[in-house]
Amino acid sequence: MENNIEKIEKKPHILKRPWMHSLISFVVIFLLLGLFLFWQEATNTVFIEDSNIEAPIINLAASAPGTLNALYIKEGDVVAPNSEVALVGSQIISTEDGGIVSSAPVVLGSYFSPGQTVVSVVNVSQMNVVGQIEETKGLSKIKVGQRATFTVDAFSGKTYEGVVSEVSPVSDDTGVLFNISDQRPIENFDVKVSFNIPDYPELKSGMSAKITVYTK
Repeated sequence: MENNIEKIEKKPHILKRPWMHSLISFVVIFLLLGLFLFWQEATNTVFIEDSNIEAPIINLAASAPGTLNALYIKEGDVVAPNSEVALVGSQIISTEDGGIVSSAPVVLGSYFSPGQTVVSVVNVSQMNVVGQIEETKGLSKIKVGQRATFTVDAFSGKTYEGVVSEVSPVSDDTGVLFNISDQRPIENFDVKVSFNIPDYPELKSGMSAKITVYTK
């Protein structure tokens, strides 16, 4: 009897098809490239979590004792350089640098001693991000002029651009940790990052931040 059963040609398993080999190779290469880039970025960056936005505070005082007779500003005001802010006795107190008034009396007639602060002004033109880093956490890689980015807790999801402007030559004595293995002190050092202040008007002195320094 004739065998009329047709032989069914078996198709190769999907994993054995040529196009699948190409796809798998592409995925493997893509993953390896991603891992390489991740490793390279991790190697060439230093992360500083303990950071804050800081600006110098200028305390204005009278050189002679007197009563507060006039006040020309209030807290939160933006003042220009050489602005008159108060009158103590017969002495007019003026700013040297501009900024934002952070503290000021609310009642006239108060008595002020020589050198006692009458008005405080935050000099926002010198605002920077300042981070503290342990000497063993990549401090030796950080140099002035390196690119840096930072984020602030108040505006999560936004990244700001800056540049390393200063690496403290001396340690911060207030932050000393101890290595359990040999009990030798590990010192903290300040790293300052400057940025173009007019580009980021939402940033304010005192905000918490995190810095990433690109060391290559």
